[in-house]
Amino acid sequence: MNDREMSGFEAPPACHPLGNGAIIGNIMSGSQFVGKATAVLSDASRLIVGWQEWVALPELGLPALKAKIDTGAKTSALHTHLIEPYGTGRRLKVRFAVRPSPQAGDLEVAASADVVDRREVISSNGVPELRYVIMTTLSIAGRQWPIEVTLANRERMTYRMLIGRQAIRSDVLVDCAASFCQPRLSYRLYADH
Repeated sequence: MNDREMSGFEAPPACHPLGNGAIIGNIMSGSQFVGKATAVLSDASRLIVGWQEWVALPELGLPALKAKIDTGAKTSALHTHLIEPYGTGRRLKVRFAVRPSPQAGDLEVAASADVVDRREVISSNGVPELRYVIMTTLSIAGRQWPIEVTLANRERMTYRMLIGRQAIRSDVLVDCAASFCQPRLSYRLYADH
């Protein structure tokens, strides 16, 4: 095992590079469609992500999650279970459990966070659900920023996390034709926790 594998990172596959910052695919910046086919990026500080990426939620003790970047969804969602609100009034909190890997049912992380809201969200099957909303830090390729996340049962979904438009900053470009443009993480990172 080499040093990169030991650290939990793997080299990303090619992300349709054309050179000089050009990429191929449907490009989204935040909630805006930037272009189709070829888009030339002049700003090297932009983060290019594919429709699926490895992410981390460090404040929740989640160093590696496979997430779907869904520009068609407004809000982000994290698969949780055993959701239990506690506290009162202005200091309402929620504790919950996360199973980060769909294949490793015995891997479970307990977490808690302040509740910032309760919202009705239309689920993927079209049914409205009242969900707890928390604020946490999203980490992709070493960049971090705060996002709102709804807590939902995504047990039957392939991805334990869905990242919606509200979480996509203006310096993030989504290449809808690419996958895993950023360094891959590994569920082995949970052995360190």
